[in-house]
Amino acid sequence: MSIEDNIFQRFAPNFEKLADYGFKKTKNTYKIEKIFKNGLFKAEISIDSKGKVSGTVYDTENNDEYLPLRIQGVEGAFAGEVRADYEAILEDIKEHCFSKNYFVLPQSNRITNLIIDKYGDYPEFLWEKFSDAAVFRNPESKKWYLAILDIDRSKIQDKRKGFIETAQLKLDPKKIEQLIKQDNFYPAYHMNKKYWMTVILDETVSDEKIMELVAESHSFTEKKRK
Repeated sequence: MSIEDNIFQRFAPNFEKLADYGFKKTKNTYKIEKIFKNGLFKAEISIDSKGKVSGTVYDTENNDEYLPLRIQGVEGAFAGEVRADYEAILEDIKEHCFSKNYFVLPQSNRITNLIIDKYGDYPEFLWEKFSDAAVFRNPESKKWYLAILDIDRSKIQDKRKGFIETAQLKLDPKKIEQLIKQDNFYPAYHMNKKYWMTVILDETVSDEKIMELVAESHSFTEKKRK
């Protein structure tokens, strides 16, 4: 993971704040230059329309890219100081121009915000060991109706690997049997496969369809009225 990805993971830019901070917009990219370490180095930082942050650090004496910044395990206290100063610049941009996302993938955050708007329920991060995993529960019954878990694709998709975030939904067993026969729906991971199923939050299933399933799952958590 790059320095930038590590710092800005789970954060999204406020583009108006970028302009106020000093970023200049060129087409769909915001750019800024920062001179640091007593003028010895220059950082050129770009943020694209999707919020992706990238940066290059140059030695101002010869205008060459300072490569030791990116080399893992590079020896020397000076390279560490340059990296720390560059990271401090990025942290300041994050503090003034970005807001925290609950999850990494855009669809995970959209679904979260739709649930907050509809039910007023916020994700609960219950496990220190699995700090990226969260559940949504009905505050009246205390029962879960959705869990968002990050897993490797290989757990549910044969011959595929890579990080994904998934929605685990509680549904009628007969509906689960029907859905998992279709593309993009999978048996539950870390949940009872009879009553729970998995959707990957990678845009393969629409927000509307997922929220339809969330509503069904939520209905199982509602207290029975006498």
